[in-house]
Amino acid sequence: MQRHEHAGPAALRAMQSLATRTFPATGYHHIGDLTWNWCLALDRTDQCPTAVWTEGGRTLAWGWLEPPDTLMFQVDPEHPDLAHEVLAWVGRKASGPLSVDVAETEPHLIEALEQRGYTRAADGPFMTGLGRPLAGLPAVPHLPDGYSIHPQRGPADVAGRAAAHRAAFGSTRITFERHVRMRDTWPYRPEHDLVVTSPAGDVVAYCQGWYDSANGIGSFEPVGTHPDHRRLGLARAVCTAVLHAFADAGGHAAVVHSRGDGAYPVPKRLYESMGFTAYTRTRTYTGAPTG
Repeated sequence: MQRHEHAGPAALRAMQSLATRTFPATGYHHIGDLTWNWCLALDRTDQCPTAVWTEGGRTLAWGWLEPPDTLMFQVDPEHPDLAHEVLAWVGRKASGPLSVDVAETEPHLIEALEQRGYTRAADGPFMTGLGRPLAGLPAVPHLPDGYSIHPQRGPADVAGRAAAHRAAFGSTRITFERHVRMRDTWPYRPEHDLVVTSPAGDVVAYCQGWYDSANGIGSFEPVGTHPDHRRLGLARAVCTAVLHAFADAGGHAAVVHSRGDGAYPVPKRLYESMGFTAYTRTRTYTGAPTG
């Protein structure tokens, strides 16, 4: 068994190899989700300690500390004791109490957290894993006159896609440069990252899809609509178009992780109206790490 340490999530493909193996069982940490999070951390990778445990070239566990206090980790269910090694490692890296989100479909991680004194949050935001088969997809809904769905056609669309995300989420994290880098990172495919343009030619909605060809499972991350163009059915239409793109690639299922708590209910209602059903949810654990 070897542990490889990195400044930042430099071992992305090693982490994704474990995600590919475990996703059918846990439905958590899709390879596209990892790429999305990695690209968000690109400007501060030296602040994000990462460790990967391997044996014979096979990834068995990884841990990724997002400063100042958030741990993401994954452990092969066939090697549950490695969860304690990851938690001991982060205990030597963290400067204070940690927050960890795990899925209910990862009982080996929950057990390790509880054994090491982490406590489950009683309430607060959480994510729901939703999935649906790709068989029997509805037709892509008709858009209002002048709106169209298509892949990003050039720098103007790429910049518009980044701007639409900032407007949709009130966030400055997605810049033109960061989205360009994301488009250059595996497993990105332009046919799975669709935008809606307005009659004026502006990008006003989008659905970024990621496809895991080994498992035939696509994932949405993220989906957004500019506030000035909501309630026109744009998100439903572009998400449905991405579902068809997953099916065209040979996929059999799609997933999305959406807020499940009552403070942010609209996206989950949209996905449920599109035939997605819940299969897991996250639980948040907090505690003082120990080495």
